[in-house]
Amino acid sequence: MFTIILTGLAIGFIGSFHCIGMCGPIALSLPVNTQKITDKIAAVALYNIGRAATYALLGAIFGLIGNQFVLIGYQQLFSIGLGAVILLVVLMKNVLHIQSSMLQLIHLKVQSQLAFYLVKTNRSFNFFIVGLLNGLLPCGLVYLAMGSAAATGSVTYGALLMFAFGLGTFPFMFSIMVLSRAISFNARRKVKKIMPVFIALTACLLILRGMNLGIPFVSPSFNQNDKTAIISCH
Repeated sequence: MFTIILTGLAIGFIGSFHCIGMCGPIALSLPVNTQKITDKIAAVALYNIGRAATYALLGAIFGLIGNQFVLIGYQQLFSIGLGAVILLVVLMKNVLHIQSSMLQLIHLKVQSQLAFYLVKTNRSFNFFIVGLLNGLLPCGLVYLAMGSAAATGSVTYGALLMFAFGLGTFPFMFSIMVLSRAISFNARRKVKKIMPVFIALTACLLILRGMNLGIPFVSPSFNQNDKTAIISCH
């Protein structure tokens, strides 16, 4: 369980600058700058908890999907397939510059709902709803976390991993919302360029983990009775 939590936290923390680049404009558009510091912190906390809650739900769903492959004995193949799909998405978006029409449609629908609630943030609970919706925005880093959640082969572990992923993004997201534009645009742009490489490398790790090569920390021996074998080091 510790390895699962650590994996989620690491993906979230390392990808925080990417989150700031993708979700930063939404976060900065929340009307919190005129509030007193305690109300501002409460609003920012509700927003980020909402994001983490959505991630946990997605993690449970993909953990359930992964569990079905575990039950039929295809966990290794599933991990390899996940890594291949994530690599393909990175290639399409960042090299071939091909955008999925379905993902664009989801993005537009979520954005329209976000716009509706952003003008109604006079109620504190609406910050939580904005966070919930923000967690649904298509994002390469979230795909990577969902793939890792599916690889756990467990509803509980999948939800836990993705909730930890959400928590991992807290420090930088919280800072930029409370301190406004504390992180420069150039810094965010540079990290945004690096993130596809990080996602691709992690996808390669998923592929290696599914190959059962017996290499500690890279491709550990697969134990059919251990549902967390794909992402653990045992």
